[in-house]
Amino acid sequence: MKRYGLIILFASLGLIAACVNLKEIVIKSPDLSKIADGTYQGNSKVGPVRVTLDVTIKDRTITSIEIIRHFNGLGEKAETIVPKIIEAQSLDIDVVSGATGSSKAILLAVENALAEK
Repeated sequence: MKRYGLIILFASLGLIAACVNLKEIVIKSPDLSKIADGTYQGNSKVGPVRVTLDVTIKDRTITSIEIIRHFNGLGEKAETIVPKIIEAQSLDIDVVSGATGSSKAILLAVENALAEK
């Protein structure tokens, strides 16, 4: 019985996620030259996906991103986007196929962490 409950839960999350137009979510890369050294926390919610993370800046460079919470349904593989952000030093990167909502939520949380700092 629990198995059917989980199936219904994930199917419901999929329907809710489908209602969010992910193409309308525009992510803007922050100007790292204007951000002081420090660790900044960002949050986002995209449909049922919620992300809380810390972004550390040192010498105008993203040195680490630590995901504190990622309620993701089936989008855990989107967390592989974190090293890509650090490598590119930009949010202008491709989302993870099959985890678009979670990818956008992570990118948006980073953007929110560094907005107006």
